[in-house]
Amino acid sequence: MTDVPEERAVRVSWWAALAARWPAVLRTGWPVLARLAGWSLLEAGQTFLLGYALARALDGGFLAGDTRAGLLWLGAAGLAVVAGAYGTGRVYGAVAALVEPVRDRLVRGVVARGIREGDAGALSGLTQQVELARDALAGVVLVSRSFLFTSVGALIGLCSLDPLLLAVVVPPLLAGTALFAATLRPLARRQEAFLAADEALAEDLGTVCPGLRDVTAAGAEARVAEATGELIGAERRAAYALARWGVTRVAALAVGGQLPVVLLLVAAPWLLGHGVTPGALVGALAYVTQSLLPALQNLVHGLGTSGSRLTVILRRLTAQAQVQAPAQAQAPAPASVARRPSGRHAEDAAGRARRPAQPPALSLTDVTFSYGPASTPVCDCLHLDLPAGGHLAVVGPSGIGKSTLAALVAGLLRPDRGSVRVFGRPVEQAAGARVLVPQEAYVHSGTLAENLALYREGSVPEAELLAAAEAVGLTPLLRTLGGPGAPVDPAALSAGERQLIALARAYLSPAPLALLDEATCHLDPAAEARAERAFARRPGGTLVVVAHRISSARRADRILVMDGARTVCGGHEELLRACALYRELVGGWSDPALSPGYADGVDAVAGAGLAGDRGHVVADRAVGQMQTAGDLGDGGSARRE
Repeated sequence: MTDVPEERAVRVSWWAALAARWPAVLRTGWPVLARLAGWSLLEAGQTFLLGYALARALDGGFLAGDTRAGLLWLGAAGLAVVAGAYGTGRVYGAVAALVEPVRDRLVRGVVARGIREGDAGALSGLTQQVELARDALAGVVLVSRSFLFTSVGALIGLCSLDPLLLAVVVPPLLAGTALFAATLRPLARRQEAFLAADEALAEDLGTVCPGLRDVTAAGAEARVAEATGELIGAERRAAYALARWGVTRVAALAVGGQLPVVLLLVAAPWLLGHGVTPGALVGALAYVTQSLLPALQNLVHGLGTSGSRLTVILRRLTAQAQVQAPAQAQAPAPASVARRPSGRHAEDAAGRARRPAQPPALSLTDVTFSYGPASTPVCDCLHLDLPAGGHLAVVGPSGIGKSTLAALVAGLLRPDRGSVRVFGRPVEQAAGARVLVPQEAYVHSGTLAENLALYREGSVPEAELLAAAEAVGLTPLLRTLGGPGAPVDPAALSAGERQLIALARAYLSPAPLALLDEATCHLDPAAEARAERAFARRPGGTLVVVAHRISSARRADRILVMDGARTVCGGHEELLRACALYRELVGGWSDPALSPGYADGVDAVAGAGLAGDRGHVVADRAVGQMQTAGDLGDGGSARRE
């Protein structure tokens, strides 16, 4: 993994900035550092006395026949352990005092960037990366301090016992530490690659999982599985690379912490022959096994993980802060969108000329909307005119803003800039001119007739109710429930049944503009086609459909492809020629069947995925011979949402 010039520049600028701030950090942190060093000296004293007292207890006590002296030395070692434990407890408070100000500075920087610059990763930086940086920094300080003071105490103790012991212990200790230090930079790179792969996979799953219904409806399971599989493979390879470098940490630990024990045992006869006492040899083994080896283990595992993670996180936070401003400076100005691929305005000039006295059913002028002052606009300078009687399908990737556009047209949201007009009136004043059917249909307790007549004043003749039910495909469910006067239990209805009721209710509405925001997503393609044809043929009606199948777009007169600043509008064939995103959507949509044998170019297929949606229309016959499926399947809790 090689550094690209931008990464090197960011890294150099990070270390330069750190070096520039280091004197100020030292000035403000001197009292804390002094307190940390003072408490750490207790640990160093404990380490020194551990081996030294054991050696003296053997040489001057038990081996010399003086049990009392041996016990006193062991007692001194025990007191040193108690004092060291007290010092360790105080060390954590000093580390917190050192680390928390760093965390506070990181939080201030991340929050400032998120508020002033609208950084989409600010929340992640605040909730995850800053906390990880705080924990990693605390771990680095603890293990580094422990290794430093423990090593000093142990080496001083070895020298006090006999300088020859240093010749056996120090060389492998230095070799293991040097080997570990050489792995830190490659480990940091592998750690960064693994984090990047993990974040890419998490982002992909965060997009795919909420859109599984769209993936299934589009027949894109294989394509999505292949793309996600590639990300999983990339994370697996990054994990393997990180694990391979982890082997070198084990080697460093073996050389620096375990090899000295072997060398002391092998060289014991030589050491004893050159004046090293048995107590000094036992003390040296205690220094290595009880002090140096645990300290080196903590350093290798703590610094190897926390240190590389801290380097990665600080580099990324700094890189985000430095790259954000240039990226925003180079961002293009918002472009006018929703133009035909040929460059003409989305409004049909010839149609305007033919109907000069009739305003468009829907007119959007310079509509811009975002969910926050610093957020990227969902709709950006959107222009669109839809004539009365028109049929528009809205398509685009999941999360691009199709439902937001429907909410703007329905008056549920207000644009930041621009205007939305329905039949020439501002949308706020045209409540009775448009009706919205959302994806999650609402059905209330009462009779079926009361549900269907919700948008009408007074009672609706039964013949009109039955005609509307027949038009949208509600008749089989109406018969199953017992007719228009039958009571309705919303909890007993499936999602598809509630959608059929909501569609019939909107069909009976006096509003000429119908907005179907994925209102047929729980129906099979044939039932969806029947409902959309009914709305398209409604006298004086205009239809806008947020489509989740390519067949819905094929049925429309015009198609709006939402793609941020590259939103376009046109016919199916025109968009296939001129819009790459639309070609990609059509290629990945792969509707269950496209065939000339069906009136809309879609063959009727049974909704295999509709288990629990009893009462659906199943198109296993010709359109005019549809029948009720009854209970399609499991009879379990799937009937309830």
